[in-house]
Amino acid sequence: MRWMLTLAVAFSGVFSSIFVVPGGANAVPGICPPTCDAIPDAAWIEPSSLPLNSIYRWPSLAGLAVTAPAPRFEFESWCVTPDSTSDPRRYAVAARAAVPNPDGQWNLQVQVIHWRGDTVTGGQTALEVLEKARIALASCSDGVSPSLTTNEVDRIGAVISETGSRVMRVYLLADPTNSTVVEVALWTTLPTRVEWRAVPDVQVFDAMAAPLCTAYLGSCR
Repeated sequence: MRWMLTLAVAFSGVFSSIFVVPGGANAVPGICPPTCDAIPDAAWIEPSSLPLNSIYRWPSLAGLAVTAPAPRFEFESWCVTPDSTSDPRRYAVAARAAVPNPDGQWNLQVQVIHWRGDTVTGGQTALEVLEKARIALASCSDGVSPSLTTNEVDRIGAVISETGSRVMRVYLLADPTNSTVVEVALWTTLPTRVEWRAVPDVQVFDAMAAPLCTAYLGSCR
Protein backbone atom coordinates (compact mmCIF):
# COMPACT_ATOMS: atom_id res chain seq x y z
CA MET A 1 0.00 0.00 0.00
CA ARG A 2 2.87 2.40 0.74
CA TRP A 3 3.97 2.54 -2.89
CA MET A 4 0.45 3.43 -4.03
CA LEU A 5 0.16 6.20 -1.46
CA THR A 6 3.64 7.48 -2.29
CA LEU A 7 2.93 7.72 -5.99
CA ALA A 8 -0.43 9.34 -5.32
CA VAL A 9 1.21 12.05 -3.25
CA ALA A 10 4.00 12.49 -5.79
CA PHE A 11 1.50 13.42 -8.46
CA SER A 12 -0.95 15.32 -6.30
CA GLY A 13 0.54 18.70 -7.18
CA VAL A 14 2.06 20.00 -4.00
CA PHE A 15 3.65 22.96 -5.71
CA SER A 16 5.41 24.84 -2.96
CA SER A 17 6.95 24.50 0.47
CA ILE A 18 8.73 26.81 2.88
CA PHE A 19 11.99 26.45 4.74
CA VAL A 20 11.66 26.65 8.50
CA VAL A 21 14.40 28.51 10.33
CA PRO A 22 14.73 26.99 13.79
CA GLY A 23 15.81 29.31 16.57
CA GLY A 24 19.56 29.56 16.91
CA ALA A 25 20.27 27.45 13.80
CA ASN A 26 21.95 28.67 10.63
CA ALA A 27 19.20 27.27 8.41
CA VAL A 28 18.71 28.56 4.91
CA PRO A 29 15.98 31.21 4.70
CA GLY A 30 13.66 31.64 1.74
CA ILE A 31 10.75 30.03 -0.04
CA CYS A 32 11.04 26.75 -1.90
CA PRO A 33 10.46 26.91 -4.81
CA PRO A 34 12.13 28.78 -6.38
CA THR A 35 14.84 29.67 -3.81
CA CYS A 36 16.31 26.27 -2.99
CA ASP A 37 20.00 26.95 -3.34
CA ALA A 38 21.16 25.12 -0.21
CA ILE A 39 20.03 22.38 2.14
CA PRO A 40 18.50 23.81 5.34
CA ASP A 41 19.87 22.76 8.70
CA ALA A 42 16.48 21.34 9.64
CA ALA A 43 16.65 18.68 6.88
CA TRP A 44 19.36 16.55 8.55
CA ILE A 45 18.58 13.41 10.53
CA GLU A 46 19.14 13.71 14.27
CA PRO A 47 22.52 12.15 15.19
CA SER A 48 20.91 10.25 18.06
CA SER A 49 18.72 8.44 15.51
CA LEU A 50 21.67 7.13 13.50
CA PRO A 51 22.82 3.52 13.93
CA LEU A 52 25.73 3.03 16.36
CA ASN A 53 25.20 6.43 17.97
CA SER A 54 25.55 4.89 21.42
CA ILE A 55 29.16 4.08 20.51
CA TYR A 56 30.22 6.93 18.22
CA ARG A 57 28.10 9.82 19.54
CA TRP A 58 27.72 11.21 16.03
CA PRO A 59 28.04 15.01 15.80
CA SER A 60 25.47 17.43 14.40
CA LEU A 61 25.42 16.84 10.65
CA ALA A 62 24.37 20.39 9.75
CA GLY A 63 27.65 21.61 11.24
CA LEU A 64 29.64 19.21 9.03
CA ALA A 65 27.69 19.69 5.82
CA VAL A 66 29.41 20.81 2.63
CA THR A 67 27.99 21.38 -0.82
CA ALA A 68 27.96 18.22 -2.93
CA PRO A 69 27.98 19.08 -6.64
CA ALA A 70 26.86 16.15 -8.83
CA PRO A 71 26.54 13.88 -5.78
CA ARG A 72 26.84 10.10 -6.00
CA PHE A 73 25.95 7.46 -3.43
CA GLU A 74 28.80 5.88 -1.50
CA PHE A 75 27.89 2.37 -2.65
CA GLU A 76 28.40 3.39 -6.30
CA SER A 77 32.16 3.57 -5.82
CA TRP A 78 32.09 0.01 -4.44
CA CYS A 79 29.88 -1.29 -7.25
CA VAL A 80 31.85 0.63 -9.90
CA THR A 81 28.62 2.16 -11.15
CA PRO A 82 29.22 4.14 -14.37
CA ASP A 83 28.70 7.88 -14.21
CA SER A 84 26.16 9.47 -16.53
CA THR A 85 26.04 12.97 -17.98
CA SER A 86 22.23 12.79 -17.86
CA ASP A 87 22.11 11.95 -14.13
CA PRO A 88 19.50 14.32 -12.58
CA ARG A 89 21.66 14.59 -9.47
CA ARG A 90 23.87 16.88 -11.53
CA TYR A 91 21.31 19.67 -11.30
CA ALA A 92 20.10 19.01 -7.76
CA VAL A 93 20.83 21.06 -4.67
CA ALA A 94 22.81 18.73 -2.44
CA ALA A 95 24.96 18.62 0.68
CA ARG A 96 27.09 15.92 2.26
CA ALA A 97 28.16 15.34 5.86
CA ALA A 98 30.85 12.75 6.58
CA VAL A 99 32.53 11.34 9.67
CA PRO A 100 35.65 9.33 8.73
CA ASN A 101 37.18 6.83 11.13
CA PRO A 102 40.27 4.57 11.17
CA ASP A 103 40.33 1.03 9.78
CA GLY A 104 38.08 -1.32 11.69
CA GLN A 105 35.79 1.52 12.78
CA TRP A 106 32.55 2.59 11.14
CA ASN A 107 32.56 5.58 8.78
CA LEU A 108 29.44 7.65 8.22
CA GLN A 109 28.14 9.57 5.22
CA VAL A 110 24.77 11.32 5.01
CA GLN A 111 23.59 13.19 1.93
CA VAL A 112 20.48 15.26 1.29
CA ILE A 113 19.63 15.81 -2.39
CA HIS A 114 16.82 18.17 -3.38
CA TRP A 115 15.32 19.22 -6.71
CA ARG A 116 14.03 22.75 -7.15
CA GLY A 117 10.69 23.60 -8.72
CA ASP A 118 7.28 21.98 -8.54
CA THR A 119 7.04 18.70 -6.67
CA VAL A 120 5.16 16.91 -9.45
CA THR A 121 8.34 16.98 -11.53
CA GLY A 122 10.74 16.88 -8.58
CA GLY A 123 8.89 14.02 -6.91
CA GLN A 124 9.10 11.95 -10.09
CA THR A 125 12.80 12.69 -10.30
CA ALA A 126 13.43 11.62 -6.71
CA LEU A 127 11.68 8.28 -7.28
CA GLU A 128 13.54 7.76 -10.58
CA VAL A 129 16.89 8.35 -8.86
CA LEU A 130 15.98 5.75 -6.26
CA GLU A 131 14.94 3.27 -8.96
CA LYS A 132 18.26 3.75 -10.75
CA ALA A 133 20.02 3.12 -7.44
CA ARG A 134 18.10 -0.15 -7.14
CA ILE A 135 19.28 -1.16 -10.61
CA ALA A 136 22.86 -0.15 -9.77
CA LEU A 137 22.81 -2.34 -6.67
CA ALA A 138 21.67 -5.27 -8.79
CA SER A 139 24.54 -4.62 -11.21
CA CYS A 140 27.46 -4.43 -8.77
CA SER A 141 30.89 -5.45 -10.00
CA ASP A 142 32.35 -8.88 -9.26
CA GLY A 143 33.38 -9.38 -5.65
CA VAL A 144 30.79 -6.93 -4.32
CA SER A 145 27.64 -8.57 -2.95
CA PRO A 146 24.59 -6.45 -2.06
CA SER A 147 21.72 -7.94 -0.08
CA LEU A 148 18.52 -5.89 0.15
CA THR A 149 16.95 -5.63 3.59
CA THR A 150 14.23 -3.19 2.47
CA ASN A 151 13.00 -2.95 -1.10
CA GLU A 152 10.10 -0.53 -1.58
CA VAL A 153 9.32 2.13 -4.16
CA ASP A 154 10.42 4.98 -1.87
CA ARG A 155 13.12 3.28 0.23
CA ILE A 156 16.00 0.85 -0.11
CA GLY A 157 18.02 -0.75 2.67
CA ALA A 158 21.00 -2.95 1.90
CA VAL A 159 24.03 -4.71 3.30
CA ILE A 160 26.94 -4.63 0.85
CA SER A 161 29.96 -6.90 1.30
CA GLU A 162 33.23 -6.68 -0.56
CA THR A 163 34.83 -10.09 -0.28
CA GLY A 164 36.94 -10.26 2.84
CA SER A 165 37.75 -6.55 2.97
CA ARG A 166 34.83 -4.33 4.00
CA VAL A 167 31.10 -4.11 4.61
CA MET A 168 28.53 -1.32 4.23
CA ARG A 169 25.03 -0.63 5.53
CA VAL A 170 23.10 1.74 3.30
CA TYR A 171 19.70 3.40 3.59
CA LEU A 172 18.22 5.36 0.67
CA LEU A 173 14.96 7.28 1.03
CA ALA A 174 13.02 9.19 -1.63
CA ASP A 175 10.34 11.62 -0.45
CA PRO A 176 8.39 12.74 -3.53
CA THR A 177 6.28 15.18 -1.51
CA ASN A 178 9.29 17.47 -1.22
CA SER A 179 11.46 16.25 -4.14
CA THR A 180 14.21 14.97 -1.88
CA VAL A 181 16.44 11.91 -1.60
CA VAL A 182 18.40 11.13 1.57
CA GLU A 183 21.31 8.71 1.87
CA VAL A 184 22.68 7.27 5.10
CA ALA A 185 25.70 5.01 4.63
CA LEU A 186 27.93 3.38 7.22
CA TRP A 187 30.90 1.18 6.34
CA THR A 188 33.98 -0.39 7.87
CA THR A 189 36.99 -2.40 6.85
CA LEU A 190 37.28 -5.99 8.06
CA PRO A 191 37.88 -7.26 10.61
CA THR A 192 35.71 -4.69 12.31
CA ARG A 193 36.50 -3.59 15.84
CA VAL A 194 32.87 -2.64 16.49
CA GLU A 195 30.15 -5.16 15.80
CA TRP A 196 27.03 -3.93 14.04
CA ARG A 197 24.11 -3.39 16.39
CA ALA A 198 20.92 -4.28 14.59
CA VAL A 199 18.21 -1.64 14.35
CA PRO A 200 14.98 -2.04 12.35
CA ASP A 201 15.25 -0.42 8.91
CA VAL A 202 11.89 1.28 9.37
CA GLN A 203 13.21 3.07 12.44
CA VAL A 204 16.09 4.55 10.45
CA PHE A 205 13.88 5.49 7.51
CA ASP A 206 11.35 7.22 9.75
CA ALA A 207 14.16 9.24 11.32
CA MET A 208 15.43 10.21 7.86
CA ALA A 209 11.99 11.31 6.68
CA ALA A 210 10.82 13.27 9.73
CA PRO A 211 13.20 16.27 9.36
CA LEU A 212 12.10 16.80 5.75
CA CYS A 213 8.59 17.61 6.93
CA THR A 214 10.05 20.38 9.07
CA ALA A 215 12.58 21.68 6.54
CA TYR A 216 10.07 21.79 3.68
CA LEU A 217 6.98 22.99 5.51
CA GLY A 218 3.71 21.96 3.92
CA SER A 219 5.17 18.96 2.09
CA CYS A 220 3.82 16.40 4.58
CA ARG A 221 0.09 16.06 5.22
